[in-house]
Amino acid sequence: MFDAIDLDAYLQRIGYRGAPKPDQTTLRALAVAHAAALPFENLDPLCGVPVQLELDALERKLLHQGRGGYCFEQNLLFAAALRMIGFTVQGLIARVLWNQPEDAVTAQTHMLLRVEADGESWLTDVGFGSMNLAGALRLEPDVAQVTGLEPFRLLERNGEWRMQACVRGDWLTLYRFDLEPRASVDYVVANHYVSTYPSSNFVQHLIAARTTQDRRLTLRDREFTVRRPGMEPERHTLPGSEDICRVLEQEFLLRLPDRTRLLQKLDALPQ
Repeated sequence: MFDAIDLDAYLQRIGYRGAPKPDQTTLRALAVAHAAALPFENLDPLCGVPVQLELDALERKLLHQGRGGYCFEQNLLFAAALRMIGFTVQGLIARVLWNQPEDAVTAQTHMLLRVEADGESWLTDVGFGSMNLAGALRLEPDVAQVTGLEPFRLLERNGEWRMQACVRGDWLTLYRFDLEPRASVDYVVANHYVSTYPSSNFVQHLIAARTTQDRRLTLRDREFTVRRPGMEPERHTLPGSEDICRVLEQEFLLRLPDRTRLLQKLDALPQ
């Protein structure tokens, strides 16, 4: 999984201009561009299509087929691009706590990245969907850090870290993790679980998200929501499957796969 990718194709796909360098300015800019161009989406698990993590499959899907993906796909591709630019990157794994109690025991099903730049350690994550970190955080606890949207911060206690975002005045935890680098097999196992387990959200529900410089777009089943900092969310119910497809194409910039199979799945979503 850690081989080279077509870096020029990647930079073109995310709309990045200029010569990237292994520094924090480039790291932040790449994360912002990636989050805006490559949407979070689970169309393959929803339609029963295996999610492949080999880099050639990720290149084909995300760079050439006009698709997005979820955390493992997004962050593995991002890590490969960063390594080609000259960054030192380690993959980490987290237990998601978003919309869960702080003491919930959840499986390790989310990937994030530790990146070395300008003599410091940073965390970046282009695959968290509705609360994507469009940027990078210094690996420093108890300090609110500015991003283009909400402030984020890291908490640490006894080697366990928590990623939090300030949402409408409240600090909410996205996930908890440690700093042990993970082998590729850890992602293979977690990916298989979340993409095939019958009770997985990625199997049962349509989920899509895209983060731009001034708003967050989310879609869960038939509810399309636009969130801007400091404003009330705009919620829209999409009654028909063709309405959902239109939003996926126009708002999430997706080139849709096998439309017949997808429409069957969308027709079955709860009203």
